[in-house]
Amino acid sequence: MHYVFQLARSIVFTTLFFAVTTFYAVVLMLVCWAPIRQRQALAKTWGRVLLWLLDKLCGLTHQVTGMEHLPPGAHISMWKHSSSWETIAQVVIFPPQHWVLKREIMWIPVVGWAINFLQPIPINRSAGTSAVNKIVGEGKRRLASGAWVVIFPEGTRMPVNETRKYGVSGALLASRAGCKVIPVAHNAGYFWPRRGLLKRPGVIQVIIGPPIEAAGRDPRSINSDVQQWIDTTQKQFG
Repeated sequence: MHYVFQLARSIVFTTLFFAVTTFYAVVLMLVCWAPIRQRQALAKTWGRVLLWLLDKLCGLTHQVTGMEHLPPGAHISMWKHSSSWETIAQVVIFPPQHWVLKREIMWIPVVGWAINFLQPIPINRSAGTSAVNKIVGEGKRRLASGAWVVIFPEGTRMPVNETRKYGVSGALLASRAGCKVIPVAHNAGYFWPRRGLLKRPGVIQVIIGPPIEAAGRDPRSINSDVQQWIDTTQKQFG
């Protein structure tokens, strides 16, 4: 009975998720003339509304450790990717940011059109070197504007306790831009699995790691440090 009740609550949340996202997407398109920081603030409000609904409807909230590790200035954040939850939470937890995402997201009616006004870095994941070059080129401009760049180095959502080789683009951008990489581990995949409607109640733990120096370093070495920290930290969640 508890499972059925929680599933029903999850379905209600999912319905509201799409409704709220569509509403904010329309608002964002209507105020597309506003400065980018105001548009990013609107996205943060969207994230806060959804996290509030997730708490009230599904009993799922979160706790963040390591906020003191966020350095001043604009840097790159690499997140573990195991759920849709972190695509919402990153907007709320971190400073103003631009996302590296697959270009197909931009094709989604209304929502994809609105995301374009947040100045993401959409890429064709099958484009290889040209995609990497685009991330480095556009990423340097985003960082120079004072905003962070957020990337999922695994490239796709991974099952809990699994990972894959990290893409080189984020590390290469950090090396050439001379900024730091902030790794983020979390256990959202236990509560909001990458497939299925059920959202389990509980507290998602988010751990922000210490900054990793990247200026002038070999991207493979940067990725090794980031992945080792994230994989080691993920083991704390069981």
